[in-house]
Amino acid sequence: MTIQPNQSRIQEIRSITGLRPTHFADLVRVAQLIYDPGGGVSGRVVAVNWREFEMTEPVVANLQALGQKYQYESPHVNLDLVWDDLMPETRSWFMANRSLLWRIEEAFPALDED
Repeated sequence: MTIQPNQSRIQEIRSITGLRPTHFADLVRVAQLIYDPGGGVSGRVVAVNWREFEMTEPVVANLQALGQKYQYESPHVNLDLVWDDLMPETRSWFMANRSLLWRIEEAFPALDED
C-alpha cells in the first residue's frame, strides 16, 4: 500500500519553513550517514564528532532514529513524513543548517569510489 502525500500539508510546511524537497532529501541522506557512518561496510568503523557540525546529542539521536527508519530508502521521502519525525530542536537545527547539509555528506568518502 502506497501512502499518498498530503499535498496541502506539504505546501504548508514548505511555505512556513522555506524548505524545499531537496533539503529534505539532503537531511534524509545525512540521517542515514549519522545512523551508519560506515556506510554499511562490515568492519568499517567511523568515529565522528557531530559537534563539529553544531549538532547536540538530542539532534544526533533524533537523526539517528530517522536514519535507521529510512536506512534502505531513497532519500526522497515525503517531506511531511520526515517533518513529523523531527523533534522541535532538530527542526530548528535543520532550518538553520539546511545550506550546510551537503558539507556533512561530503565529509564521508563515497562508497562507490575506489
